[in-house]
Amino acid sequence: MALDFSKYTRVGNATCEDCQFYDYDELTDEYSCTLSLDEDEMVDFLGGNTRGCKYYRRYDEYKSVNKQI
Repeated sequence: MALDFSKYTRVGNATCEDCQFYDYDELTDEYSCTLSLDEDEMVDFLGGNTRGCKYYRRYDEYKSVNKQI
């Protein structure tokens, strides 16, 4: 299933810590981006240059809880 990125926009003050694609991996004991990034995007991510990420989407835990109800 392909993700529809048309609803994602670049956000100038985006940080990975509050993005819905930034998840904790218990096996490696670290946080990482769960999207399949291309080479240039991965270099930016690993270098900490995440301002203006075009895939950024604010994580809203209340929205996910509402879907479960």
